[in-house]
Amino acid sequence: MDYPVAWLQGASLGEKIACELRLQIIRGHYAPGTVLSENQIAADFGTSRSPVREAMKVLSGEGLIRLERMGAVVIGMTPADMEELFDVRMLIEHFVVKRLVRKDTVPIVATLERLTDKMEVAFKHWDTAEFSLQDFLFHEMLVLEAGHTRILHTWNGMRQLILTVMLAATEQRFSIKSSESLVTIAKHRTLAAALMDKNEELLTFLVDDHYKDTRNAVNDSVLSPFRESVSPPK
Repeated sequence: MDYPVAWLQGASLGEKIACELRLQIIRGHYAPGTVLSENQIAADFGTSRSPVREAMKVLSGEGLIRLERMGAVVIGMTPADMEELFDVRMLIEHFVVKRLVRKDTVPIVATLERLTDKMEVAFKHWDTAEFSLQDFLFHEMLVLEAGHTRILHTWNGMRQLILTVMLAATEQRFSIKSSESLVTIAKHRTLAAALMDKNEELLTFLVDDHYKDTRNAVNDSVLSPFRESVSPPK
């Protein structure tokens, strides 16, 4: 299993299978059009078909696969899907930082700084799983502290997909352009400082800038396998 075991504590077997399949789909190991067999996956995980069906329903709900009578057909993350995911994340983050500047930001920023410190340590130890997890927790902290139930519900519906995309992108970035991760760390520190200063205009700029960079990183890494798999033969 490639999915970080530490991230799966308390998860059901169906959730664990969904996490592993999600990662392999986003990595491009299962190309669009691939048919996933319940029997084969059950055999691979040494389990019955019941948790596999649970996993398939989750992935179907995320739009990564299409359930058909012959089996589950991989759809994957198209460029349009990824763009929409980032659109929603950016809208959420713009909204939550505007709410956060009306709160006591001192304890929030202290937590954000600790998470950024952990990202830096993870980078020094070349730990992609820990780096991407702390990166994710940084952004999730903003959503949690905003205290908006419906926004949190929307976030929770995407969180596993977001986390997996971040992991796959971090793996690629570490192996190809590791220096970009240092830029990411610096931008997290700048965002935390702007939140401490309650500088709403700067926060708006930083959120836009962050997602522009993140889109570029994902386009260069996570979406490459998809483009190769759907490109017409020469």
